[in-house]
Amino acid sequence: MKEQQVGMWATGDAYERYMGRWSRPVAAGFVAWLGAEPGLRWLDVGCGTGALTAAVAARCRPRAVLGVDRSIGFVSSAGTAGAGPPPAPMRFVVGDALALPVRDRSCDVAVSGLALNFLPDPAAGVAEAVRAVRPGGTVAAYVWDYSEGMGFLRCFWDAAAAVDPEASARDEGDRFPLCCPDPLRALWSGAGLTDVGVAPIEVTTDFPDFADLWEPFLAGQGPAPAYVASLTPTTRARLRETLERSAPAGPDGAIAFTARAWAVRGSRPGPTMAG
Repeated sequence: MKEQQVGMWATGDAYERYMGRWSRPVAAGFVAWLGAEPGLRWLDVGCGTGALTAAVAARCRPRAVLGVDRSIGFVSSAGTAGAGPPPAPMRFVVGDALALPVRDRSCDVAVSGLALNFLPDPAAGVAEAVRAVRPGGTVAAYVWDYSEGMGFLRCFWDAAAAVDPEASARDEGDRFPLCCPDPLRALWSGAGLTDVGVAPIEVTTDFPDFADLWEPFLAGQGPAPAYVASLTPTTRARLRETLERSAPAGPDGAIAFTARAWAVRGSRPGPTMAG
């Protein structure tokens, strides 16, 4: 997950509590939707802390899966997330989504999870993924539905707008156009991919109490936490109070939201046999 300000995405542990814990179930739904055959060579572009890479390794029986991310901190976290080194099919390297460190046509599947909106040039990123896969190979990705389907972020930004009129300029739903089906379909088709398909993937995001919802926003990892870090203590306290009032807490204090991602896939034109 990469924005031009790479430092926004730098600390694996903080990201895990803010967004990574929701990345894992949506990654599992995504690879199930792809339904890829075993024995393929996978490339995970913008691998972050490795949620999608791990899902591919666990569920798809790949020949190999390479995770690439610009954040040294994320790559370090991805490579040490388990009790030891990553399983044999998995490998992680620091690299740029716009200049992938792989040869032309060297992969069967190139995927990207929750990263497209943070690329300075998403079309160039998709073109790089197309370059990396063989003819007949698959290029696929998923992004959060920031505009309507990411419940806890929508609640956060609505609370922020009620406190700070300038907050709407930071809202991912307004900033990131690649969060709904039509732009994703157009991006994939524009890259020359065929058999393009788009589908929703929904997961639950349950918080045992308000502290579990609020505290990850204080860690500075991502657009919303970076916005919170920019506030004065007084405005931050008002935002906290407004969010707590608006969050749909149950009698036991637990808060439940739904998070929707949009997944897109397409095929690189050409014969299906690997070269």
